[in-house]
Amino acid sequence: MEVLGGVDPITVGRPHSAPSPSPTPTASPAGSNQPTTSSLHRRLDKLIAARVVAEAQELRDPFDGLSRIGIDEISYRRGHRYLMVVVDHDTGRLVWAKAGHDRATLQEFFDLLGPERAAKIRLVSADAAEWIGECAATNCMNATLCLDPFHIVRWATGALDVVRRWVWNTLRRMGLAGRAKQLKNCRYALWKNPEDLTDRQATKLAWIAKHNHRLYRAYLLKEQLRLVFQHRGVEAVSMLDAWLEWARRCQIPRSSSSTTGSRSTERGSSPVSPTGSPTGSPRA
Repeated sequence: MEVLGGVDPITVGRPHSAPSPSPTPTASPAGSNQPTTSSLHRRLDKLIAARVVAEAQELRDPFDGLSRIGIDEISYRRGHRYLMVVVDHDTGRLVWAKAGHDRATLQEFFDLLGPERAAKIRLVSADAAEWIGECAATNCMNATLCLDPFHIVRWATGALDVVRRWVWNTLRRMGLAGRAKQLKNCRYALWKNPEDLTDRQATKLAWIAKHNHRLYRAYLLKEQLRLVFQHRGVEAVSMLDAWLEWARRCQIPRSSSSTTGSRSTERGSSPVSPTGSPTGSPRA
């Protein structure tokens, strides 16, 4: 058993009759190779965590019974340091994690899983990274690949921001700089969930709802898509079908970043301004 600084890690965590206060972290003298108290604590934490994980794995194989899994990468430090993580959707457990952000790292998980258990995987959710999908499809021949809700809603939020910028730029080009100015600082009012809005952001959103119907419609599309993933089963499928139909007829240009200030609708009606009202009577 390795002893760090005279402290046996096995004794850490055992009850004591009179616990002594934690020592104040001290810095090592310049040029000294002696570890500081804080570095000793970090090393002890790692040893304890490793022991806890090992004991848990002895009690249960984390890969047993996997049927629906989610794969994602998490940034844990600046400088593009990532962890690959795999979770069990049925239990919500984290079943595997390792530093890395590439196909080779993910393949290590499937190598540990083995072909027999991989064949029992029925669903794999991930983002749209092609290398994740290719790796999962190669190893889980019987699985259906799905996009996870987090990334779908994030893409919808990004599309909403494209509409916001298009509306702002178009109003300025139409000579409505004063009205465009009203859209300044509305980004977070559109991005955030309704229950998280401040009073000021809620007021800004109410103004958008009253004066810029098209931008508000884009916001409602984002919010409705977010709500779809809060439901399950037949109800969720029905809500998603309704959302897709609404998105098809929302009259928001596919290229909302274009510089044109209006377009004709698919039904051949009069041109529509970025506010969602006829160009002859802008309302933003």
